Amino acid sequence: MTKTIDVARGDQIVAAARRWIGTPYRHQASRIRVGADCLGLVRGVFEEVMGRAPERPEPYAADWAEYCGEERLLDAARAHCGDPLDFPEAIPGDILVFRWRDHSSAKHAGILSAPRRFIHAYEQAGVIESPLTPGWARRVVGVFRFPEE
Repeated sequence: MTKTIDVARGDQIVAAARRWIGTPYRHQASRIRVGADCLGLVRGVFEEVMGRAPERPEPYAADWAEYCGEERLLDAARAHCGDPLDFPEAIPGDILVFRWRDHSSAKHAGILSAPRRFIHAYEQAGVIESPLTPGWARRVVGVFRFPEE
């Protein structure tokens, strides 16, 4: 399913995400320059771009996805952004959702910043822009476009 492609909007989303680079990693946080995890980064950019914050998630442990057996991250992305796109349709500004292992829940998210780069937060580095290497790309299980305003 193809959704409208708005390059200017994608540029706006990427610019908002890049302002978070350098924010330290803080589990469950979503405050630019103070702390964020991967979900907090996406929530913060969503709030800036959309002018409203998605609902605050219930408290979650760092290893929640290993034990919950639910696709909470994919379900939340679908609820706020609609059906996922196919990976080849991804453009800068889209949300990427990752699964580390087959048969486990998706548990990482980032924002595509260029055809082969993305912005994300993880414990070892905080918010950074990384190459979307083949190792990362094969773990993408959902691509979501920010909704129209």
